[in-house]
Amino acid sequence: MAFVDSDLTPRAVGAAPAAVKILVAGGFGVGKTTLVGAVSEVAPLRTEEYLTVASVGVDDVEGVERKSTTTVAMDFGRIMVSPRLVVYLFGTPGQERFWFMWNDLVHGALGAVVLADTRRLESSFASIDFFESRRIPFVVGVNCFHGRRDRDEGEVREALDLDPDVPLMMGDMRERSVGRDLLLSLADHLIRTNSIT
Repeated sequence: MAFVDSDLTPRAVGAAPAAVKILVAGGFGVGKTTLVGAVSEVAPLRTEEYLTVASVGVDDVEGVERKSTTTVAMDFGRIMVSPRLVVYLFGTPGQERFWFMWNDLVHGALGAVVLADTRRLESSFASIDFFESRRIPFVVGVNCFHGRRDRDEGEVREALDLDPDVPLMMGDMRERSVGRDLLLSLADHLIRTNSIT
């Protein structure tokens, strides 16, 4: 998977490209919205709202106390991989009260990215369980905010109880190049698991 200039549109080659749907999931405040925005070649669609006193006692903001907004439906971005292939990214909401939406968003998804934060690894358990139970291939991106790495890859794998075949990448997922590499890792994983040919 290689990123191309956004000038390369389907009209330029005369045919509509094949579309691939990828979900970006994880707990509240792990960087899903930022990742979609960092790698999307178009301005992403965001459904963020400000956190209010109504969420007190409902949303767990431990570790992300400075977060002021939250995704209430989904994030959406697009990447033209080639004239024949476009990737659509759907970021899922992270709070438990919005998890019911995952069942609709997952339809047609070829694979997924699960973001994790080492300060709150337990917030990623639900996403991992969701994709494992549906047999949807996924990769894990550990968001090392500002380069902070307080656990190594082995510790994270053990804490998340990941299958050895599930790719795991650590880095600041808010950076476009890191997000791109994570998506390339998913593409490789999909090929290895025969999800795409």
